[in-house]
Amino acid sequence: MFKFKHHCFLLSTHEIHRLFSASPAISLVDPITQHQTHLQTTTTINTLQSETSMPQSPPSLDPKHYIFQLFKCRNLNQIAQVHAQVAVNGLLLHNLTLANKLLYIYVQHKAVIDAHSLFGVMTEKDPVSWSVMVGGFARVCDYLNCFVTFREYVRSGECLDNYTLPLVIRACRDTMDINMGRLIHHVVYKFGLHSDPFVVAALVDMYAKCGAIDDAKQLFDKCRKETLMREEDVIPDKVAMVTVVNACAKMGAMHKARLVNEYISRRNFSLDVILGSAMIDMYAKCGNLDSAREIFDKMREKNIITWSAMIAAYGYHGKGREALELFPSMLTSGVLPNRITFVSLLYACSHAGLVEEGLRIFNSMWEDHFVRRDVKHYTCMVDLLGRAGRLNEALNLVEDMSVEKDEGLWGALLGACRIHNRIELVEKATISLLELQSQNPGHYVLLSNIYAKAGRWEDVAKIRELMTHRRLKKNPGWTWIEVDNKIHRFSVGDHTHGWSKEIYKMLEMLIEKLELAGYVPDTNFVLHDVDEELKQGMLYSHSEKLAIAFGLISTPEGTPIRITKNLRVCGDCHTFIKFVSAIAKRLIIVRDANQFHHFEEGACSCGDYW
Repeated sequence: MFKFKHHCFLLSTHEIHRLFSASPAISLVDPITQHQTHLQTTTTINTLQSETSMPQSPPSLDPKHYIFQLFKCRNLNQIAQVHAQVAVNGLLLHNLTLANKLLYIYVQHKAVIDAHSLFGVMTEKDPVSWSVMVGGFARVCDYLNCFVTFREYVRSGECLDNYTLPLVIRACRDTMDINMGRLIHHVVYKFGLHSDPFVVAALVDMYAKCGAIDDAKQLFDKCRKETLMREEDVIPDKVAMVTVVNACAKMGAMHKARLVNEYISRRNFSLDVILGSAMIDMYAKCGNLDSAREIFDKMREKNIITWSAMIAAYGYHGKGREALELFPSMLTSGVLPNRITFVSLLYACSHAGLVEEGLRIFNSMWEDHFVRRDVKHYTCMVDLLGRAGRLNEALNLVEDMSVEKDEGLWGALLGACRIHNRIELVEKATISLLELQSQNPGHYVLLSNIYAKAGRWEDVAKIRELMTHRRLKKNPGWTWIEVDNKIHRFSVGDHTHGWSKEIYKMLEMLIEKLELAGYVPDTNFVLHDVDEELKQGMLYSHSEKLAIAFGLISTPEGTPIRITKNLRVCGDCHTFIKFVSAIAKRLIIVRDANQFHHFEEGACSCGDYW
């Protein structure tokens, strides 16, 4: 088995079709086959280890007894002991519910080798069995065996359900493998689940994350019509609306968010913790923080998910102080924080430059709230210290941490090196990052940009040559803007839009006004070895600038302009938009890959700290 615990991969179209072909030649690869006896061996050994054994219980033939014992297990030794008792009593091969529970418990403890050993000897399997195994491989990022097991599920003749399909679709999203995603989409149609809201929401998310926004929008619109137009006289309930709300949040479409909200109000659905929390997230990700807070204040009951969603919303809108102010109110209400709450708080501190506050919160996690730190909390701290220029402290934190490091952690350190031009730390972060995730083109692009900014063009050429050799392509930058219920997409230097002539004329007029007001193009953000005049020309046609120029000529004066960028907004565009907000007297809301920026009267909500 390729155990890609920290690695993702991309398959070619040819390889994908081989994977789903009728040929039985492709099977799970070593070392799963080398571990077929692993479970029996470890069971015998672990049973003898009394210090970790389960409390002795009299033999029982009641499956409920063993299910109860399984949910009491705290480690693999205890699970293996229950497994041995079940096998000895002959229940494993004759009780599918018990076998599935055992399979599930192994997966929950990330013991996929043991889980697959059990899965292989199960004489009967149902959709639950397949779902647990597919999800188990996805859980440990072993995407190859996730896809292979799904293929075997399809070939088994069992009917696919709306639980397994979202799991494998999310695996396509996490690997950024749109070709595999499209193939799974065909499977969805084959099994008649193309209208299922859970499957559609997963597909919308997958297409959006892979940059196929047109496909995502088409699916979303179809789902919304089928839901809100009450096809076949079925009135969508609150559960269905939660799915629609989540899909709307992923799209970030404000007009559709308002339509969904109107429908929920018209149906008099109560804002319980599930629907209310989803709507907070929806409005926040559509760029309307005020509406998100309004929903939050309306909710009579709030749980940890609700509070964490509102704290996170303030965080990625650059409102760190407001996020921190909510935390004491949450504690006063009797709601205890969890790991997600602290990730949201530390993220908010990182994007607002609140270093001391972030350190205080980080140190209080276990001491005051008994919440253990995981790699996400350390990643937020590395990002917080790194953004503040305290890279030596960030590096010391990384070297001293006992938690297993992941690509997000090293990526945060590398990003900080880019901000502060710390070339001497770049190599260390890069080696560790590429060891964990060698097939992510974003890492190579970031490294190339760091070298370009330092003027090391030979190193830039080497990185680009390496990407070519490994068949990695940079994710293209796109910017979207919604006008009159229609989404318009722009790329750098785009001339394909129907209003291209008017857009470039508006852009030319804007630049003249901005330069008179003091705007100077920052050519350091053009990462190509060309002369200054060409660099300025490249800057002027960035996708963000084109989308804003279109917004200015296609929306009423004084109304907000909302755009979405799939990558991080560059420093020059950030300065450009500040000037535009002052000259045009418009509120401009930008959602990029990291956070939201609210530009108004020449200033940004991030305080130039992003």
